[in-house]
Amino acid sequence: MPVQVGFSGATLDRADHERNDPEAFAAACADWRARLLVMDGLDPQIDAQGQLVWTSLADLPDGAEPLLLGQIAGKPHFVALNPGERHGAGRSPSLFRMLDAMPADQAGLYATARSLIDWHQRHGFCAACGTATVTMRSGWARKCPGCAAEHFPRTDPVVIMLAEYDGRVLVGRQQSWRPGAYSALAGFIEVGESIEEAVARETLEEAGVQVGEVRYVASQPWPFPSSLMIACIAMATSDTLNLDTNEIEAAMWVTREEVRAALAGDPAAPFIAPPRYAIAHSLLRHWAQG
Repeated sequence: MPVQVGFSGATLDRADHERNDPEAFAAACADWRARLLVMDGLDPQIDAQGQLVWTSLADLPDGAEPLLLGQIAGKPHFVALNPGERHGAGRSPSLFRMLDAMPADQAGLYATARSLIDWHQRHGFCAACGTATVTMRSGWARKCPGCAAEHFPRTDPVVIMLAEYDGRVLVGRQQSWRPGAYSALAGFIEVGESIEEAVARETLEEAGVQVGEVRYVASQPWPFPSSLMIACIAMATSDTLNLDTNEIEAAMWVTREEVRAALAGDPAAPFIAPPRYAIAHSLLRHWAQG
């Protein structure tokens, strides 16, 4: 059975075949049915049902560029890129509340829009020569007028994993998290490294636990700012912990019953589970179901 994860399932035709066609992009912009995603900085606006709010492309702010997200039911959908607007790496408290209310497909659309805007805002200059770049491919690339280099939105791969030993899995927490909150261990894949190697390295570095067999479970786009979370379960060779406290504050082994209690929100559970839109939640639920 496929693992259901947040930020996935968006019914979006990304229309890649149209991105290099200036005439097709102009026609999409002129389409009276075109929709513009309503955003507050990098946060979405949602209605009472958790659905994203859209408006007419006529409401595009002065000086803003329309970025073509793609087609939904044959209608072009855009998000606005406001030149000069910059946003920090933090996430507002209201965003977490909205994500709790949003269906996965709506969160997936939002993830695409947020990551695309964030990438443009952080890549206004050519990495090769330093010249200011301009948008191209209907908003899905930037080109340098100085050296003609083309730059495309990137995705950073991250492994997120549960080490399993003797019917228990390992969860950990960072100091900045709210009291009692635990999650799966995670870390960025480094250059020249496979998924399996990254899982083994990160588990050893953070918790001092060696693992052998690594099993892929599912993946999830994570738009903070633009990662691909690759969820795995790894078989540990021992349950002895040696924590890197610069990375994680605490870690513990938990049983299936304890994981189920945490996922159910039981106040007697030994930890608070990750939110449902995080793939760590889906990974824990997958493991708890056996």
